[in-house]
Amino acid sequence: MLNKFQFFDSHFHIIDKHYPLIPNNGYIPEKFTCDDYLKKMSEYNLCGGTVVSGSFQAFDQTYLIDALKNFGPSYVGVTQLPVDVKDEEIINLNKSGIRAIRFNLKRGGSEDIKYLSSMAQRIYELAGWHIELYLDSAELAEIYDKIITLPSVSIDHLGLSKSGLKLLAKLAEKGVKVKATGFSRVDFDVKSSLKILYSANPHSLLFGTDLPSTRAPKPYTDRDFMLVAEILGENAAKNVFYQNALDFYKIQNSV
Repeated sequence: MLNKFQFFDSHFHIIDKHYPLIPNNGYIPEKFTCDDYLKKMSEYNLCGGTVVSGSFQAFDQTYLIDALKNFGPSYVGVTQLPVDVKDEEIINLNKSGIRAIRFNLKRGGSEDIKYLSSMAQRIYELAGWHIELYLDSAELAEIYDKIITLPSVSIDHLGLSKSGLKLLAKLAEKGVKVKATGFSRVDFDVKSSLKILYSANPHSLLFGTDLPSTRAPKPYTDRDFMLVAEILGENAAKNVFYQNALDFYKIQNSV
């Protein structure tokens, strides 16, 4: 079952202790290298993936550039950058395979949300990048009007909270991408939420492993992957497992 579908892993982390790690609320994760990831995913039919910077990596780019070199051109990166980053650096990072800036409103380690709109517009115009948001959807109402003005955006981990699910589905209808990741992090039934969000927009959901599941109540298991196909069906699963992500991250791939 694991290799039945091609799979673009839209969200995972690489933790290489040869590069800077900054404690976040006293937390530093265990190592999880490129080799560790590929070994863990050896039974999957991988066609690429997205390496996402965590709060504990702050504004360091060196680990991410190295990871993308190791993985190759079908993998892209999501980083965290300060508001005063130079245009030249963004252009160079784009050449290295980075495709988005993350605003981590849940854990910190990223730029202040007051710069969200200006940075989103700037990176989109400069390099075609999007914004990725790690937030609790219970707080979506406060920034909903801001989010719908962003050129391109995704939201991590199904938004985390049941109280914000209806608003998240409304954003999906408007073209916002939602990452079906971190199932143990949410406070609602994953099965029903997948149906709701896919019905809202079949091009919205992007599945990812969230490996190595840092600070998650339970780590990712193969069952999470199989659940998507069981709940949505094979045709929908193809969208969620790879096609939506390939389109969003602009990956050239023959599937």
